[in-house]
Amino acid sequence: MSLFKDNYENILASIGKERVLVAVSKTKPVSDIQALYDLGHRDFGENYVQELTDKQQQLPDDIRWHFIGHLQSNKVKYIAPFVHLIHGVDSLKLLHEIDKQAAKNQRIISCLLQVHIATEETKFGLSEVELNELINQVNLQKSTGGLPSVVIAGLMGMASFTEDREKIHQEFRHLKSMFDKAKINFVDKSISILSMGMSADYQVAIEEGSNMVRIGSLIFGAR
Repeated sequence: MSLFKDNYENILASIGKERVLVAVSKTKPVSDIQALYDLGHRDFGENYVQELTDKQQQLPDDIRWHFIGHLQSNKVKYIAPFVHLIHGVDSLKLLHEIDKQAAKNQRIISCLLQVHIATEETKFGLSEVELNELINQVNLQKSTGGLPSVVIAGLMGMASFTEDREKIHQEFRHLKSMFDKAKINFVDKSISILSMGMSADYQVAIEEGSNMVRIGSLIFGAR
């Protein structure tokens, strides 16, 4: 437990108070999440809907749950009653389903648009052109009262899995430039979160302007 505490405090110190640390707790037992909660942490990230709903039922109500995996439209209803932030939105269809399920639960759900910045084809997300198209579509619908139960809170992206630090810098820098443009172009002026950086590259992400990092193994240990 002391090592666990040290890991956590070291990361908090390295990212600074102005950034949000999302502790990635996927595959970790409820006891580990409770231990970090007892140290004062509240933001936890999960990748799978079933695992998230199971854990949510067993843990304190004031945890801010972040869904950081690829979300299918037919699974939104399971997390809509409690999710704090959905990180991986990459289509208008998914936004409409989140809006519908949020309204059913009398909630407004914050979302991040996921942008594909890596070279790997396996990662999900919008291209820069698709991002601009989606922002235009959302602007159009919001201007006529559509999508009232969702808030576009920012952007999220994952860099390539590579040892080439300059490449990672370039990818995060590109996402930051899209984030800056989105803040200007989005009708709601609600965009404030730039979620980029994980255990292997969060320091690079911070250098390039990230204000939310998603870290698992550096806190909880390797899976």
